[in-house]
This record gives sequence, structure tokens and C-alpha cells, in this order.
Amino acid sequence: MSRFLRVNMTTGEVKFEEVPEKYMPLGGRALTSQLVYDEVPPTCDPLGPYNKLVIAPGLLSGTSAPSSGRLSVGGKSPLTGGIKEANAGGIASQKLANLGIKAIILEGKPAGSDWYLLKVTPEGAELLPAGDLAGKGTYEVTAICRERYGKKVAVITIGPAGEMLMPAAGVTNNDSDGNSSRYAGRGGLGAVMGSKRIKAIVVDSPATFDVPVQDPERFKAAARKFAKILQDHPVTGQGLPSYGTNVLMNIINEAGALPTRNFRFGRFDKAAEVSGEKLAEVAVARGGKATHACHPGCVMRCSNVYPMPDGKVCAPIEYETAWCFGPNLEIGDLDVIAKLNYICNDVGLDTIEVGCTLGVLAEAGVIPFGDGEAAIRALEEVAKGTPLGRILGGGSANAGKIYGVTRVPAVKGQGIPAYDPRGCKGNGVTYATTPMGADHTAGYAVTANILKVGGFVDPLKAESQVELSRNLQIATAFIDSSGLCLFVAFAVLDNPEGMPAIVEMLNAMYGLNLTADDVLNMGKQVLKVEREFNRKAGFTSADDRLPEFFSQEELPPHNTVFDVRAEELDQVFNF
Repeated sequence: MSRFLRVNMTTGEVKFEEVPEKYMPLGGRALTSQLVYDEVPPTCDPLGPYNKLVIAPGLLSGTSAPSSGRLSVGGKSPLTGGIKEANAGGIASQKLANLGIKAIILEGKPAGSDWYLLKVTPEGAELLPAGDLAGKGTYEVTAICRERYGKKVAVITIGPAGEMLMPAAGVTNNDSDGNSSRYAGRGGLGAVMGSKRIKAIVVDSPATFDVPVQDPERFKAAARKFAKILQDHPVTGQGLPSYGTNVLMNIINEAGALPTRNFRFGRFDKAAEVSGEKLAEVAVARGGKATHACHPGCVMRCSNVYPMPDGKVCAPIEYETAWCFGPNLEIGDLDVIAKLNYICNDVGLDTIEVGCTLGVLAEAGVIPFGDGEAAIRALEEVAKGTPLGRILGGGSANAGKIYGVTRVPAVKGQGIPAYDPRGCKGNGVTYATTPMGADHTAGYAVTANILKVGGFVDPLKAESQVELSRNLQIATAFIDSSGLCLFVAFAVLDNPEGMPAIVEMLNAMYGLNLTADDVLNMGKQVLKVEREFNRKAGFTSADDRLPEFFSQEELPPHNTVFDVRAEELDQVFNF
């Protein structure tokens, strides 16, 4: 039976609730965004008592559906001031689903300075003191909790950045090997968790794939079909399983859309040295793994395990992280990238936001471009809580204001990820208009712009980019609600049997008669709810714009500017 687990940090009450009927068809992002819309005042202080942190598995999580173990974390963002859903792999989603927990809702704020751990087991849930975990990094906290509560538990936790309420702090959970690096990173939701004085949530479930399914045989048939669709596609069946997400480095560089030196150039001459191919070579040579599953049942296995020279292991280095600590800073050393990545994972920060912020610091002359050791020294200030550390944890837009830098790649206060909007204009539309702040995963137009998946839209021309982004944002909102990994979209866009297979799994699981139109309407509804929350929070069409320099400065090598007109951007959500 599905239940909400509501934790009131003002009163200390922990209780299970029946799920109201309106929420029963929802999961993942659809559920987090609807609950935030219904229960959080849009103008509240994100770090105050009226904000809530909602943690929800997807609709298919906890089943044998391939690559369906994604977790949604939602709330009002301290970074953007708007609604936020951040998505993560790891084992927490499947365990929550197998305990029949549709969502955890953290609300209120304790009066004192104590820290707490929420323990969730088949027997119930309770708040425990966690003062001994305060100040510790996520790797140590996860190791302590796995030693204390069992090697198979999921540990959802924050690092010192979340404890210090830094707007770039994320929420992490572990993979099956215990690596605390599966981040719901974007938007500062780790600071929201920190404001509730929750250091960790331990989820103990003996089951992984045993969520009730109404028609098991029908479900198994659809799941097998969908797994084959993923395995037969060149991206999900070959590229990602061979080299992980960083297979994109050389591809995006060749396309001239790789943001280099804080978005001044579209190509980096050392891209091959930080590519997925190079990462796989080094990782395997050191006894690591070129690819790795972030949660049980993933057939794409696009993660990796990268042993570092100091004996520690960074798992994984994603493309966006390799970009923001590599080409973005003109650093061509995988070991430096891994070190920066590891520090972020441990202290509890979003790598993309930190990479963008380091780019702003380099723009301001605080650290030199190309100096990996300077970047590491700066990032080590975060755990100390020094002024520089707090600036780094405050995000790129805040750093720009502090240092008087106007050339800041951010939308709605959130840093722009690893695809320059002048060289991949569909992504530029997504960055400008998504309710989430600049976020490549909200509508990943790289598919048609560069990879020629789901058709082809010229990445250097403004034509058809609005329609492309709109359709992808709708589909993505649904996928984020399903619990499926976003990367299934590569196969779904190219195979007409992909979306029907997903719908068939949902119908078999819940005894429904959904159509493809029904699930896309779910995506539209998610976007409407998120847009309306932001409108009530004070957002206008002026917030759906890229920074000015993207329309003024030409991006080499194609010497293009972002030229999708403002009135076109205002049409994205006309559905």
C-alpha cells in the first residue's frame, strides 16, 4: 500500500499518511512538483520553515523495468527562487518504493541546533540524533551508516555545504557499492535539507524489484521488449555502455558547441585528453571500471569508477562534470577533474554549478584559467566555510555580483551546463525557458541538434528550435515522473515502439488504460504546475532569457550568436 511519510521538524512528529486520491497517479517529478505547488507558499524563504523537501520514487521504480531506479527531490530552490526538481540515480528510489513509500515530505524547522537522522525500515520510521555525523563529508557519513545499519541500506545525505545552507548544495545517495555520489545536485536542495536539520535519511529495505504489479506477465513482456529497444539502439546499447556519458566530449567538441574558457570558444584543443575514451583507458588501467550501473537493473551502465593517484576513487565522472572542470576552465587533466569532482561529492555541492562558479572566478582573475591546483585550493575552502568557500557554494550568479563580472553563464540564477547555446540552439531555448533554471536535462535538444536522434534540426539555425525544445520538455517531464532514466529518450525518440512499451508497463503495473497522449498530457500538466508556481513566486517572461553576451558575442569556430527571438521564446509553453 502506498503511503506518504511526513516528518514535521518543528514538532518532531513522524507519521505515515494515506495518499490522497489526486496524488495516486503521480510519481517522481510529477509528484514532487504537485506537492510543492499545493503545500509550499511560492513567496516563502526557501530556507525558512514554510518550504518543504519532497523525496519521491518514480512510478516504475522498484520494479524490473529496465533503468527505472531514478529518484526525484523537490522543493523551492534557494538558488533560483523558483520550483525545483533534481533527479538522481542510486539505490534509494527502489528501496523507498519497495517500502510502499510514495513520498517523504520534510516540513517545518526545529528550534535548536541539533542534527537528526531519519531511519526508515519495514517496521516504521523514526528520528534519531545525528550530532556525531555533523560536519562530516558524505563519503564518511555513508560509510558510518552502512556500518551501523547494514551494508545494503541506502543513505540519503548532505555534506558540510548543505549544513552551511549554501545555495549550490545537493542531496546525494549511494549506489550498490556504497559510493556516495548519486546526486540530486541542482538547485540547492541540499541546503533545504540542511535547513530542516536532517543530516541523513537511512532507508533499509530487503527488496529491490518487488513492488506490486497488477498484471505480472504482461509487465514482464513489456519490460523485456523495452530492454531490447534500449540494447538495440546505438547510443543506449553501444555508446553509453562503452564509454559512459563522457562519450559526448569529443562529439560536442567536434560540433563546435563545447563551452571553453567560460563560454568564449566552442572547441578545446585538449578535449581528447579528458574524453570518455581517455577516461575509460585510464580507469581500466588503474583497476577501475569504464562503465558501471548507478542502480540495480540499469541496462545502459553509463556511470564509471575512476581510481585517483591518491588511492581514492571517484565514481563517476560524468560528461557535464568533466566539461565544467575541464574545458570550461581550460584544464586538460583527468586527475585534476577527478579531484575537483571528489571534493564536490564529499562536501556536497553540485559540480555543474561549482564549475560555472570557478569559471566566473577565473573571469574575475581570482584564479587563473588552466591552473588545476588553484582550482583545487579554492574548492577546498568550501568545507572550511571561509568567505571564498561560501562564494563558491553560493553559485555562479552570486559570484558574478560579488566580483563585478557581468559575463556569467546562468539563467534564473543557475549555471548553464556543457552545451553552448550558440552552437546548440535547441538547448539554448531549453536553458532560457525551463522552470528549473538553466538545465540541460529539462529538454535535451542535443538529440536532434547534434546526435541526429529523433530527426535533425540544424543546431546553428533558429528555425524549429522552439518546437523541438517544447516537445522535449513535455516528454522529459513525463520521463522524470516515471522513474526511468532520461537516457531512455535516445531509443524512444528513434523507435516508434519505445513510448508504447513504457505505456504498456504502466498499464500492466497499475491496471490502467493509458495512451501515449495520456502520458504526454502528464508532462504538460507538470510544466503547467511548475510555471504557475514560478509565476506566483514573481517570475515573468523576462526571466526566460539567456544572458546578453550569448546574442552579442560570436562563438568560434562557427561564429554564431543565439538568435532565437524573445517573442519566440514566449511561445514555448503555448500548448
